[in-house]
Amino acid sequence: MRLKSGLPFLIISLAVVWVLVTASLRSDELLIGGLVAVIIALAVHKISGVYSGIRLTPKAFAFAIVYFLIFLRELVKANLDVAVRVLKPSLPIRPGIVEVKTGMQSQLGRLVLANSITLTPGTLTLDVQGDRMFIHWIDVKGDDIDASTKAIVSVFERTLKEVVE
Repeated sequence: MRLKSGLPFLIISLAVVWVLVTASLRSDELLIGGLVAVIIALAVHKISGVYSGIRLTPKAFAFAIVYFLIFLRELVKANLDVAVRVLKPSLPIRPGIVEVKTGMQSQLGRLVLANSITLTPGTLTLDVQGDRMFIHWIDVKGDDIDASTKAIVSVFERTLKEVVE
């Protein structure tokens, strides 16, 4: 099932945030949280089409878990790489801005991809223009867009497409 308006997902997301913030499952707080989630979602869902395109299927949920695990693996690898560069100043650092291509079509897909790249140490998404992203990279390996795309984007993109595209 693909969400057209994203309204159900937005309501559920807001309700989950409410439960996490209040740290309570009391019925009166759940009722108020549910009402607040519905009111906020109805107020903002027309101006934000970000949640459209999310798949609410068991397969998409499984791929979301896989994506999270892939992100954690890449996060650990990047943290170790940056830590080694800090502890061994003799390692070369070639910072620069690279252009990469993304196959993500939805706004949400590009948003999650850009944030995943930014949250990984050593990379920072600077701009997204259509199917291109401009990323500051701590160790630029070359000018080739395809090689940079493979090194930075591909690992996230394959799994993310199963969740939001």
